[in-house]
Amino acid sequence: MKNRHAFITGIGGFAGTYLAKELLDAGYSVSGSVYKDDSPEQIKFLKKTCKIYKLDILSKLQTSKLIQKLQPNYIFHLAAFSSVGQSFANERLTYKINIDGTLNLLEASVGLKKIAKFVFISSSECYGKFSPKTKTLTEDDLLNPISPYGISKVAAEHICQLYLSRFQVPIVIARAFNHSGAGQNEICVIPSFCKQIAMIEAGKQKPLMNVGNLSAKRDLSDVRDIVRGYRLMAEKGKAGAVYQLCSGKAISIQSVLDKLLKLSSKKITVKIDKNFFRKNDIPTIRGDYSRAKKAIGYKPNYKFDKTLLDSLNYWREKI
Repeated sequence: MKNRHAFITGIGGFAGTYLAKELLDAGYSVSGSVYKDDSPEQIKFLKKTCKIYKLDILSKLQTSKLIQKLQPNYIFHLAAFSSVGQSFANERLTYKINIDGTLNLLEASVGLKKIAKFVFISSSECYGKFSPKTKTLTEDDLLNPISPYGISKVAAEHICQLYLSRFQVPIVIARAFNHSGAGQNEICVIPSFCKQIAMIEAGKQKPLMNVGNLSAKRDLSDVRDIVRGYRLMAEKGKAGAVYQLCSGKAISIQSVLDKLLKLSSKKITVKIDKNFFRKNDIPTIRGDYSRAKKAIGYKPNYKFDKTLLDSLNYWREKI
Protein backbone atom coordinates (compact mmCIF):
# COMPACT_ATOMS: atom_id res chain seq x y z
CA MET A 1 0.00 0.00 0.00
CA LYS A 2 1.73 3.15 -1.22
CA ASN A 3 -0.22 5.82 0.64
CA ARG A 4 -0.50 4.52 4.18
CA HIS A 5 -2.76 6.78 6.21
CA ALA A 6 -3.02 6.00 9.92
CA PHE A 7 -5.63 7.52 12.21
CA ILE A 8 -4.98 7.50 15.98
CA THR A 9 -7.67 8.18 18.56
CA GLY A 10 -6.07 9.71 21.64
CA ILE A 11 -3.08 10.96 19.65
CA GLY A 12 -2.53 13.71 22.25
CA GLY A 13 -2.04 11.20 25.05
CA PHE A 14 1.17 9.65 26.34
CA ALA A 15 1.33 6.56 24.10
CA GLY A 16 -0.48 8.32 21.25
CA THR A 17 2.31 10.85 20.86
CA TYR A 18 4.96 8.12 20.72
CA LEU A 19 2.86 6.09 18.26
CA ALA A 20 2.54 9.10 15.96
CA LYS A 21 6.34 9.44 15.86
CA GLU A 22 6.78 5.70 15.29
CA LEU A 23 4.39 5.76 12.33
CA LEU A 24 5.81 8.96 10.82
CA ASP A 25 9.32 7.49 11.00
CA ALA A 26 8.00 4.40 9.18
CA GLY A 27 6.65 6.52 6.32
CA TYR A 28 2.96 6.78 7.23
CA SER A 29 0.86 9.90 6.92
CA VAL A 30 -0.74 10.39 10.32
CA SER A 31 -3.90 12.02 11.57
CA GLY A 32 -5.51 11.75 14.95
CA SER A 33 -8.19 12.90 17.34
CA VAL A 34 -7.78 14.93 20.50
CA TYR A 35 -10.24 15.85 23.23
CA LYS A 36 -10.74 19.03 25.24
CA ASP A 37 -8.62 17.75 28.15
CA ASP A 38 -5.50 17.17 26.02
CA SER A 39 -2.50 19.47 26.48
CA PRO A 40 -2.57 22.56 24.18
CA GLU A 41 1.25 22.43 24.00
CA GLN A 42 1.16 18.79 22.92
CA ILE A 43 -1.50 19.48 20.29
CA LYS A 44 0.55 22.39 18.94
CA PHE A 45 3.60 20.10 18.69
CA LEU A 46 1.65 17.34 16.90
CA LYS A 47 0.15 19.77 14.38
CA LYS A 48 3.63 20.28 12.89
CA THR A 49 3.62 16.76 11.46
CA CYS A 50 0.07 15.36 11.77
CA LYS A 51 -3.47 16.41 10.93
CA ILE A 52 -5.28 16.89 14.23
CA TYR A 53 -9.05 16.81 14.73
CA LYS A 54 -11.13 17.51 17.82
CA LEU A 55 -13.41 14.58 18.45
CA ASP A 56 -15.67 13.32 21.22
CA ILE A 57 -15.78 9.57 20.58
CA LEU A 58 -19.00 9.43 22.61
CA SER A 59 -20.70 11.23 19.72
CA LYS A 60 -21.70 8.57 17.21
CA LEU A 61 -22.42 11.19 14.54
CA GLN A 62 -19.12 13.08 14.99
CA THR A 63 -17.13 9.86 14.92
CA SER A 64 -18.88 8.52 11.83
CA LYS A 65 -18.50 11.78 9.89
CA LEU A 66 -14.78 12.07 10.64
CA ILE A 67 -13.90 8.46 9.82
CA GLN A 68 -15.93 8.50 6.61
CA LYS A 69 -14.27 11.77 5.62
CA LEU A 70 -10.71 10.57 6.28
CA GLN A 71 -11.07 6.99 4.98
CA PRO A 72 -7.94 5.82 6.85
CA ASN A 73 -6.04 2.65 5.94
CA TYR A 74 -5.18 1.96 9.57
CA ILE A 75 -7.02 2.86 12.76
CA PHE A 76 -5.31 2.74 16.16
CA HIS A 77 -7.83 3.10 18.98
CA LEU A 78 -5.96 4.46 22.03
CA ALA A 79 -8.51 6.95 23.40
CA ALA A 80 -9.81 5.66 26.73
CA PHE A 81 -10.42 6.30 30.39
CA SER A 82 -7.06 4.78 31.24
CA SER A 83 -6.56 5.00 35.01
CA VAL A 84 -7.22 1.70 36.78
CA GLY A 85 -7.23 3.35 40.21
CA GLN A 86 -9.52 6.22 39.22
CA SER A 87 -11.92 3.89 37.38
CA PHE A 88 -13.43 2.82 40.73
CA ALA A 89 -14.55 6.39 41.51
CA ASN A 90 -15.60 6.98 37.87
CA GLU A 91 -17.22 3.65 37.09
CA ARG A 92 -19.99 4.76 34.75
CA LEU A 93 -17.70 7.17 32.89
CA THR A 94 -15.12 4.40 32.44
CA TYR A 95 -17.73 2.08 30.90
CA LYS A 96 -19.15 4.86 28.76
CA ILE A 97 -15.84 5.97 27.24
CA ASN A 98 -14.20 2.57 26.91
CA ILE A 99 -17.23 0.62 25.71
CA ASP A 100 -19.52 3.13 23.97
CA GLY A 101 -16.57 5.04 22.50
CA THR A 102 -15.13 1.84 21.03
CA LEU A 103 -18.54 0.83 19.66
CA ASN A 104 -18.93 4.22 17.94
CA LEU A 105 -15.53 3.87 16.29
CA LEU A 106 -16.24 0.31 15.17
CA GLU A 107 -19.60 1.32 13.69
CA ALA A 108 -17.85 4.14 11.83
CA SER A 109 -15.32 1.65 10.45
CA VAL A 110 -17.86 -0.71 8.89
CA GLY A 111 -17.66 -0.50 5.12
CA LEU A 112 -14.43 1.48 4.91
CA LYS A 113 -13.09 0.60 1.47
CA LYS A 114 -9.36 0.81 2.11
CA ILE A 115 -9.01 -0.22 5.76
CA ALA A 116 -6.17 -2.70 6.23
CA LYS A 117 -6.26 -3.05 10.01
CA PHE A 118 -8.06 -1.78 13.11
CA VAL A 119 -5.77 -2.02 16.14
CA PHE A 120 -7.62 -2.04 19.44
CA ILE A 121 -5.48 -1.24 22.50
CA SER A 122 -6.49 -3.47 25.38
CA SER A 123 -4.68 -4.21 28.62
CA SER A 124 -3.18 -6.86 30.90
CA GLU A 125 -5.81 -5.66 33.41
CA CYS A 126 -8.21 -7.97 31.55
CA TYR A 127 -6.69 -10.95 33.39
CA GLY A 128 -7.43 -9.58 36.85
CA LYS A 129 -6.96 -12.24 39.54
CA PHE A 130 -5.40 -15.52 38.46
CA SER A 131 -3.91 -18.65 39.98
CA PRO A 132 -1.17 -19.50 40.75
CA LYS A 133 -0.22 -15.94 41.67
CA THR A 134 3.26 -16.26 40.12
CA LYS A 135 2.20 -17.67 36.74
CA THR A 136 3.35 -16.16 33.45
CA LEU A 137 0.30 -14.98 31.52
CA THR A 138 -0.46 -15.92 27.91
CA GLU A 139 -3.18 -14.76 25.54
CA ASP A 140 -5.15 -17.94 26.21
CA ASP A 141 -5.50 -17.40 29.96
CA LEU A 142 -8.88 -16.76 31.57
CA LEU A 143 -10.06 -13.15 31.65
CA ASN A 144 -11.13 -12.30 35.20
CA PRO A 145 -11.03 -8.48 35.57
CA ILE A 146 -11.34 -6.94 39.04
CA SER A 147 -11.58 -3.23 38.18
CA PRO A 148 -14.09 -1.18 36.16
CA TYR A 149 -11.22 -0.40 33.77
CA GLY A 150 -10.41 -4.09 33.26
CA ILE A 151 -14.09 -4.98 32.83
CA SER A 152 -14.51 -2.23 30.22
CA LYS A 153 -11.54 -3.53 28.22
CA VAL A 154 -12.81 -7.12 28.26
CA ALA A 155 -16.24 -5.93 27.06
CA ALA A 156 -14.66 -3.85 24.31
CA GLU A 157 -12.55 -6.83 23.19
CA HIS A 158 -15.72 -8.91 22.79
CA ILE A 159 -17.37 -6.15 20.76
CA CYS A 160 -14.27 -5.98 18.53
CA GLN A 161 -14.47 -9.72 17.84
CA LEU A 162 -18.17 -9.36 17.03
CA TYR A 163 -17.43 -6.64 14.46
CA LEU A 164 -14.80 -8.86 12.85
CA SER A 165 -17.17 -11.82 12.48
CA ARG A 166 -20.26 -9.78 11.65
CA PHE A 167 -18.89 -7.00 9.46
CA GLN A 168 -15.36 -8.19 8.61
CA VAL A 169 -13.67 -5.19 10.21
CA PRO A 170 -10.00 -6.44 10.23
CA ILE A 171 -9.36 -6.11 13.96
CA VAL A 172 -6.29 -7.08 15.97
CA ILE A 173 -6.14 -6.72 19.74
CA ALA A 174 -3.06 -5.52 21.63
CA ARG A 175 -3.03 -6.62 25.26
CA ALA A 176 -0.41 -4.16 26.46
CA PHE A 177 1.24 -4.61 29.84
CA ASN A 178 2.57 -1.68 31.91
CA HIS A 179 4.78 0.71 29.98
CA SER A 180 6.50 3.97 30.86
CA GLY A 181 8.73 6.71 29.48
CA ALA A 182 9.34 10.43 29.36
CA GLY A 183 6.11 12.43 29.42
CA GLN A 184 3.93 9.94 31.27
CA ASN A 185 1.34 11.34 33.69
CA GLU A 186 2.45 11.53 37.31
CA ILE A 187 -0.54 9.50 38.51
CA CYS A 188 1.48 6.48 37.35
CA VAL A 189 4.08 5.02 39.70
CA ILE A 190 7.32 5.63 37.77
CA PRO A 191 6.67 9.29 36.87
CA SER A 192 5.44 9.84 40.43
CA PHE A 193 8.80 8.63 41.75
CA CYS A 194 10.69 10.66 39.12
CA LYS A 195 8.78 13.86 39.84
CA GLN A 196 9.38 13.58 43.59
CA ILE A 197 13.12 13.00 43.08
CA ALA A 198 13.34 15.95 40.67
CA MET A 199 11.45 18.16 43.14
CA ILE A 200 13.85 17.16 45.93
CA GLU A 201 16.88 17.82 43.73
CA ALA A 202 15.50 21.27 42.88
CA GLY A 203 14.93 22.08 46.56
CA LYS A 204 11.16 22.25 46.11
CA GLN A 205 10.38 19.24 48.29
CA LYS A 206 11.87 17.93 51.52
CA PRO A 207 14.16 14.89 50.99
CA LEU A 208 11.25 12.59 51.82
CA MET A 209 9.27 10.45 49.36
CA ASN A 210 5.82 9.04 50.13
CA VAL A 211 5.24 5.77 48.28
CA GLY A 212 2.71 2.95 48.16
CA ASN A 213 3.12 -0.82 47.84
CA LEU A 214 6.72 -1.57 46.90
CA SER A 215 6.43 -5.36 47.03
CA ALA A 216 4.25 -5.65 43.91
CA LYS A 217 6.03 -6.99 40.82
CA ARG A 218 5.10 -5.75 37.37
CA ASP A 219 5.98 -6.48 33.75
CA LEU A 220 7.35 -3.09 32.71
CA SER A 221 8.29 -1.97 29.19
CA ASP A 222 9.49 1.16 27.45
CA VAL A 223 6.64 2.95 25.67
CA ARG A 224 8.77 3.08 22.49
CA ASP A 225 8.84 -0.71 22.37
CA ILE A 226 5.08 -0.95 22.94
CA VAL A 227 4.14 1.48 20.15
CA ARG A 228 6.50 -0.33 17.78
CA GLY A 229 4.45 -3.42 18.65
CA TYR A 230 1.26 -1.56 17.69
CA ARG A 231 2.76 -0.74 14.28
CA LEU A 232 3.92 -4.32 13.71
CA MET A 233 0.46 -5.59 14.63
CA ALA A 234 -1.08 -3.28 12.04
CA GLU A 235 1.35 -4.44 9.36
CA LYS A 236 1.67 -8.17 10.13
CA GLY A 237 -0.99 -9.13 12.68
CA LYS A 238 -3.68 -11.63 11.81
CA ALA A 239 -7.25 -10.32 11.93
CA GLY A 240 -8.97 -11.61 15.07
CA ALA A 241 -5.72 -12.35 16.88
CA VAL A 242 -4.76 -11.12 20.34
CA TYR A 243 -1.11 -10.28 20.99
CA GLN A 244 0.53 -9.56 24.34
CA LEU A 245 3.08 -6.74 24.26
CA CYS A 246 5.32 -6.95 27.30
CA SER A 247 8.89 -7.52 28.51
CA GLY A 248 8.46 -11.07 29.76
CA LYS A 249 9.96 -10.11 33.13
CA ALA A 250 8.47 -9.08 36.48
CA ILE A 251 10.35 -6.39 38.39
CA SER A 252 9.43 -5.24 41.89
CA ILE A 253 8.40 -1.63 42.45
CA GLN A 254 11.02 -1.61 45.24
CA SER A 255 13.69 -2.40 42.63
CA VAL A 256 12.39 0.40 40.37
CA LEU A 257 12.62 2.88 43.24
CA ASP A 258 16.12 1.68 44.21
CA LYS A 259 17.35 2.18 40.64
CA LEU A 260 15.94 5.72 40.53
CA LEU A 261 17.38 6.66 43.92
CA LYS A 262 20.82 5.56 42.71
CA LEU A 263 20.50 8.02 39.81
CA SER A 264 20.19 10.91 42.29
CA SER A 265 23.03 12.44 44.30
CA LYS A 266 20.59 13.46 47.05
CA LYS A 267 20.07 11.39 50.18
CA ILE A 268 16.34 10.67 50.19
CA THR A 269 14.21 9.04 52.89
CA VAL A 270 11.36 6.79 51.74
CA LYS A 271 8.11 6.55 53.69
CA ILE A 272 5.46 3.89 53.02
CA ASP A 273 1.97 5.41 52.94
CA LYS A 274 -0.81 2.81 53.06
CA ASN A 275 -3.24 5.39 51.64
CA PHE A 276 -1.50 4.75 48.31
CA PHE A 277 -2.17 1.00 48.46
CA ARG A 278 -4.72 -0.34 45.98
CA LYS A 279 -7.38 -2.78 47.18
CA ASN A 280 -7.12 -6.24 45.58
CA ASP A 281 -3.63 -5.43 44.29
CA ILE A 282 -2.22 -8.36 42.31
CA PRO A 283 1.19 -9.37 43.72
CA THR A 284 2.92 -10.33 40.44
CA ILE A 285 2.08 -9.66 36.81
CA ARG A 286 4.29 -11.09 34.08
CA GLY A 287 3.47 -11.77 30.44
CA ASP A 288 4.81 -13.94 27.63
CA TYR A 289 5.34 -12.23 24.26
CA SER A 290 6.15 -15.46 22.35
CA ARG A 291 3.08 -15.20 20.11
CA ALA A 292 3.88 -11.61 19.11
CA LYS A 293 7.54 -12.54 18.53
CA LYS A 294 6.65 -15.41 16.23
CA ALA A 295 3.79 -13.71 14.35
CA ILE A 296 4.96 -10.10 13.96
CA GLY A 297 8.63 -10.09 15.00
CA TYR A 298 8.08 -8.21 18.25
CA LYS A 299 10.74 -8.09 20.95
CA PRO A 300 11.80 -5.42 23.46
CA ASN A 301 14.74 -3.27 22.33
CA TYR A 302 15.06 -0.72 25.14
CA LYS A 303 16.88 -1.47 28.38
CA PHE A 304 14.64 -0.59 31.32
CA ASP A 305 17.45 1.38 32.98
CA LYS A 306 17.37 3.67 29.92
CA THR A 307 13.61 4.09 30.34
CA LEU A 308 14.07 5.15 33.96
CA LEU A 309 16.88 7.60 33.18
CA ASP A 310 14.89 9.21 30.35
CA SER A 311 11.85 9.54 32.63
CA LEU A 312 13.87 11.11 35.44
CA ASN A 313 15.63 13.55 33.09
CA TYR A 314 12.23 14.57 31.66
CA TRP A 315 11.03 15.60 35.13
CA ARG A 316 14.34 17.29 35.92
CA GLU A 317 13.94 19.49 32.83
CA LYS A 318 10.25 20.11 33.51
CA ILE A 319 10.87 21.21 37.12
